[in-house]
Amino acid sequence: MGKTFWFTVNQITKPQKIAKAFPELRCIFGGLAIVPDIAVFRWERIPRLPSGRIANRFELHPDWVMEILSPEQKYKQVLSKLLHCAEYGTELGWLVDSDDESILVVDSDRRVKELKNSDYLPVLTGIELNITVQEVFSWLSL
Repeated sequence: MGKTFWFTVNQITKPQKIAKAFPELRCIFGGLAIVPDIAVFRWERIPRLPSGRIANRFELHPDWVMEILSPEQKYKQVLSKLLHCAEYGTELGWLVDSDDESILVVDSDRRVKELKNSDYLPVLTGIELNITVQEVFSWLSL
């Protein structure tokens, strides 16, 4: 699921230099280092070296994070990570729970909303992606 999401976002955003999705990227901000399953950065916020290459260290918050809850993770711990991101400027967070096929959405005001089935998921402003919870979970099918 994560790889499909990462690929889909990059396919839509990279050609127009809107944003870029990174899998398992270490982000350091607000006194913590987090490694979300997917971190999306708006193009102009991607740290670069003087040569123009992407920097090795990201000492800033992502604009959008996606976490896929795995069986060994505690729900509260992952939600706390998304709330920390929102507190430090992340615009949008998704917590994907495959057990009940729902996605918790955390916005920049730290509001949490559960979406299911045919609910459309919010995405970053400027990204042309209309996707439902069902479509996200269809990525788990063969």
